[in-house]
Amino acid sequence: MRHGLHCSHAGDNLLTRVDPRVKLISGLSLLTLVNSSRGFLFPLLVGGVALATCLAMGVRLRLLAVRFAEPLFIAVMIVLLKLFFVGSEPLFSLHLAGVDLVGHRDGLREGLLIAARISGAVALVATVGFSTPFTELMAALSWLRVPRGFIEVALFAWRYLFVLFDDAQVLYAAQKNRLGYAGYRRGLRSFGTLAGALVIKAFDNSQQITTAMVQRGYDGNLPLLKHKPFRAVEVTGSLAAIFVMAALWQF
Repeated sequence: MRHGLHCSHAGDNLLTRVDPRVKLISGLSLLTLVNSSRGFLFPLLVGGVALATCLAMGVRLRLLAVRFAEPLFIAVMIVLLKLFFVGSEPLFSLHLAGVDLVGHRDGLREGLLIAARISGAVALVATVGFSTPFTELMAALSWLRVPRGFIEVALFAWRYLFVLFDDAQVLYAAQKNRLGYAGYRRGLRSFGTLAGALVIKAFDNSQQITTAMVQRGYDGNLPLLKHKPFRAVEVTGSLAAIFVMAALWQF
């Protein structure tokens, strides 16, 4: 399980070798186009291309389904809310459990537009995430002048999240072997004990890590935040792709 958590990005391929700063800027540009689109086709086109890219990188369908489950649920709920509670052009009517529901054509259009934007945006973010290791993504954000404190906290949280996950698995296994989850009340009590133990362990680990880093001369500068020069081929290809998508966005 820990290996699966660490390997949340695709293996070595053409897209993973592209400079993360280029991918981040391209992703943000396309994300802006998707969110400002006035029609359904452009967000769906971007989402389809992004999903095809993920599949070409070897991302498993099951992992994609997990990543898209929550955003798609939100998109469906927005479509339903817009359909039945927003609009002035009646499309159909339903009578359910003594309640009359009227679907609106203009509300459906608004809901589908928002759902298309959500799908395209999530697919873009997933493509960037699968093709870029977390540390490289944080380095790209530092180049964009994201506050250094945020970058450092995110990096340390990402690193020690897996340590806490391993500790949680050990504690959970010990509780389960002692029938700690045999019953609803006992399970809640055991879960509370597990959560409390993890909080205390995280606090103790933070103090130990801070002391160890200061003793080793940590001055706030992380080597991974240093960048190599841009490559002309990657920048040119990225600009060409953005211009093509911008031209499609106009239609």
